[in-house]
Amino acid sequence: MNTPKDKYLWTATVGEKGQIVIPKQARELFGIQPGDTLVLLGDIKRGIAIPPKEAFAQFYGAAFPEEEDEQA
Repeated sequence: MNTPKDKYLWTATVGEKGQIVIPKQARELFGIQPGDTLVLLGDIKRGIAIPPKEAFAQFYGAAFPEEEDEQA
């Protein structure tokens, strides 16, 4: 099977408390450190996505742009 460039596949096991362990290679690739907060996005048809921090920062910036100082 040919793997597309820059595409990866990992598996994770869900523990009794609903916790998953992110594989080491994935943590290293995306710079995930202990104590980091991750955002999980869910879509009933497409599944769960955990975007990298940079993607969330871009999304947040687009949703909540800095307002220019409105002094008259």
